[in-house]
Amino acid sequence: MSAVADPRPDDESARVGIPAARRPGMRPEAPWDDPALGDIIVPAGELQDRIAVLGAAITADYARRPPLLVGVLKGACIFLSDLARAIALPVEMDFMAVSSYGTATRTSGVVRIVKDLDLDLSGRHVLIVEDIVDSGLTLSFLRRNLAARHPASLSVCALLVKEGLQSTPLDLSYEGFRIPPEFVVGYGLDVAERYRNLPFICEYLEGEPPDVAAPS
Repeated sequence: MSAVADPRPDDESARVGIPAARRPGMRPEAPWDDPALGDIIVPAGELQDRIAVLGAAITADYARRPPLLVGVLKGACIFLSDLARAIALPVEMDFMAVSSYGTATRTSGVVRIVKDLDLDLSGRHVLIVEDIVDSGLTLSFLRRNLAARHPASLSVCALLVKEGLQSTPLDLSYEGFRIPPEFVVGYGLDVAERYRNLPFICEYLEGEPPDVAAPS
């Protein structure tokens, strides 16, 4: 856990209740019906409703000190875009890319930086925007790496947290949904670069990733 300060007030009004997401039996319909896709875990409407709540909380917590949003590519690109528009402050944005999956559906356990930030973090209030947290390995790496760059504060907003996979507390400032420990795609999340453009989050049925060279 980073020693950098969290900008949130200590009172509970700054904390956003975290819903558990699960919608058994809701399957993607045309044009998104695909045999590789299972149940919808978070429908499109619920995603947008929750992002509005998160944006309002961040606006209140960072009043008069707009944060620098650090998006973790590629998965968080869609979430960050919608979240930024839900924050009523003149936020700044920067992006970094890290990898621990490649084209697989399970993490390799090794995190590496693929693209680093362009901006200097010194003295800035930094909010890491993550698409999903499973083991917490990538997030732990990001905290250590960014805290060493001397931000004024460092916090995390994660859209999804897989339940039961973390060995240590995550200490997230903002969470979207708690979901079952299943591999999911959609709303920025992919398998071998596919399914990022789904407007909802749904289960990816276990199996080999699709052949990216195959015709659609």
